[in-house]
Amino acid sequence: MKEITLVMQTPEQVLEAQGVTSADIEDMLEELQEHVESIDMANDLHSIGGLVPLLGYLKNSHAGIRAKAAEVITTIVQNNPRSQQLVMEANGFEALLSNFSSDPDITVRTKALGAISSLIHHNKPGIAAFRLANGYAALRDALGSENVRFQRKALNLIHYLLHENSSDCNVVRELGFPRIMMHLASKEDAGLREGALRGLLELAQDKTGGGSDGLGGEDEKLKQVLEERIKDISLMSADDLGAVREERHLVDSLWNACYNEPSSLREEGLLVLPGDDDDDVPPPDVASKHFEPPLRAWTANQEDNRAPDTENKEAEAEATATPLLLGFKQTPNAQSSSSSGGEVGARWRRPLPR
Repeated sequence: MKEITLVMQTPEQVLEAQGVTSADIEDMLEELQEHVESIDMANDLHSIGGLVPLLGYLKNSHAGIRAKAAEVITTIVQNNPRSQQLVMEANGFEALLSNFSSDPDITVRTKALGAISSLIHHNKPGIAAFRLANGYAALRDALGSENVRFQRKALNLIHYLLHENSSDCNVVRELGFPRIMMHLASKEDAGLREGALRGLLELAQDKTGGGSDGLGGEDEKLKQVLEERIKDISLMSADDLGAVREERHLVDSLWNACYNEPSSLREEGLLVLPGDDDDDVPPPDVASKHFEPPLRAWTANQEDNRAPDTENKEAEAEATATPLLLGFKQTPNAQSSSSSGGEVGARWRRPLPR
């Protein structure tokens, strides 16, 4: 990880002169992401001088590097209060918000939104900064895009913020979110519909402002949307009904919250179907150990996998065994170049085609 930090600290023009391309930098960031899956290594990145240059990549001229940098930051701050604090102190939030709200590349905007979501999750200073920076206006713009993945991520963050801070419901109403979410609740994509319905349910259940229905006077429009969804659901096949289980419950809950009565889905027997309860029982976990992030999984499971009766034997073996290296394996050329001040980016430079 120190070698990657050295490359990130090297001026872009120097790397270009050594033949390092933007694709090489993306490959390097991919490797860095694997290392920072370990919480300890994620926190160490700042101490070795790597966090600030990583944040600098958010302003790189290449969209692929900006997007990949945001993805690495997402991994660093996810469920990691220490790294959340470090990124906030290094002004990483401002750079991410700028990319989220105004980057010309939709992938960069989507990755930046994902990083912001992880950065402010269970992070009160981060949430406060998001409010002060007019983050809700950026979320409203995201909902108006034509990119489904971007819209989904925005809806997920809106739901989290409203669930954690009911006082934000008034801000959302004033910015016109209810009508936008009602529009999205009628979209073809099931994920969009569910995300929009979740947001509307949070607003409907909040009675601190916006009228008796909690939706700022959009009661009739919502009723029309829900009636259309109920009609569409009633015409679905059995397989399609199973795929929209969450949507069925959201529609019924929203109807009940707004009109104080169950929806007609209950009367028609479409709310709880035979076999729905079986879905609550998860299938046997036969694959997670193969797909869990390797470094973070290794750190978490190392102590659990130690047998008490083998600890002494392991202690003896450790005295003579080759140490486990989580860093990079340097080639002789890389070692010599590092020690002699040679090309710092040679390790990631792709060979020229013959």
